Amino acid sequence: MPFVRIDAIGTDKLEALGNAVHDAMVETLGIPADDRFQVLNGRSTLKYEDYLGIHRDEGVVFVAITMRPGRTDEQKKSLYRRIAELAEEYSGTEPRNVLVTITETDLINWSFGNGEAQYA
Repeated sequence: MPFVRIDAIGTDKLEALGNAVHDAMVETLGIPADDRFQVLNGRSTLKYEDYLGIHRDEGVVFVAITMRPGRTDEQKKSLYRRIAELAEEYSGTEPRNVLVTITETDLINWSFGNGEAQYA
């Protein structure tokens, strides 16, 4: 049930990036292969800076994942690493340009339709 938003400059790599993030979540978090909810945004510009000694350029990609709590720190670290690896493999995006955030939210905060809280 993770919900993913990916922002990148242009649209040419978005599908490949979406596939990379999804495959990484299946591999590292064990989510079902058919559990895919993504919004892919092609932008004309994104604002970013070099931070923590990491130089970014116009290939920067922002990945925001919202999911339920319960994954370990090691699972999250594995996820970050695998997203960066697959983003490079699938779309040619350099790992230094992949910025990932995770927001965890309780099950009551999800509705998958019909105005219901299916997991509550």
